[in-house]
Amino acid sequence: MLTISNLQAAVGEKTILRGVDLDLAPGQVHAIMGPNGSGKTSLGRVLAGHPAYTVTGGSATLDGKDLLALDIEERALAGLFVSWQYPVEVPGVANTEFLRLAVNARRRHRDEPELNAKDFAPWIAEVAKTAQVPADYLTKPLNAGMSGGQKKRNEILQLHALSPSVAFLDETDSGLDIDAIKSVAASINAWRRADRAVILVTHFQRLLEMVKPDRVHVLADGRIQQSGGPELAEQLEREGYDWIVRV
Repeated sequence: MLTISNLQAAVGEKTILRGVDLDLAPGQVHAIMGPNGSGKTSLGRVLAGHPAYTVTGGSATLDGKDLLALDIEERALAGLFVSWQYPVEVPGVANTEFLRLAVNARRRHRDEPELNAKDFAPWIAEVAKTAQVPADYLTKPLNAGMSGGQKKRNEILQLHALSPSVAFLDETDSGLDIDAIKSVAASINAWRRADRAVILVTHFQRLLEMVKPDRVHVLADGRIQQSGGPELAEQLEREGYDWIVRV
C-alpha cells in the first residue's frame, strides 16, 4: 500500500532523512521506534507534504500513485492520514462541523453522496462509539481546551471518520494514562482491516503489546537501522538504542 524507497529530505541545509526504505503491505501494522531527533516525525511530515521539507532523493508511492507528486490535499484525498504528535488547536471551529466537511471531501473524491447535517449527526455518533471516544468530544471546538491525551483521542476519531487506506500515527500514546492507552489501542485494532495499513510511531512497548505489529523498525540518524518482528521492541525495552546507534 505504501512503498518508500531511499527517501531523502532536508530542512534548509540540514539533512533529516538519509535514505529511508519501507514497504507496507495491505493489512499490516509497522511500528517505528528510535531515539529523539532520529527523523520519525519528519518522515510523517515529508509523506504528508509539509512545506518546510524538501525531498532531495528517493520515492514514495501510495496505492501505486506517486505520493510525492501530489499536493497536500491530494495526498489526504488519496488515502493518507497523518496524526501529529502535537495536534493543533482551532478555536471557533466545531469538531463535528470540521469532521463533516472532511468526511464529505473524501466522499466527493470517491464519487459517494455527501452527508447533510441531519444525517451526519447519527452517523458520527456511531463512529465515535466504534472509536471508543466520548460523545462530548463531538460538541467541543476542534482540539481547543483539550488536554494532550484528549487531542490524541480526537485524532483517532478523525481516523475512524475518514477511513484512509494508510495511517501514520505519530506517538499517539504519548500523554495518555494507561486506561486511555488501552482505549486507543482497542480503537486502532477496531480500525484495522485487510485493505488498510498503519505506521505506528512509538517509544513504548506497552502500546505494541496491545496493537500487535507485523514489523518493528528502528529509525536512527535518518535511516532505518534495524528491522524485525515484535521481539525487537522487547529487546529495545530491555537494552535501549545504544547498541544500534553504535553499529
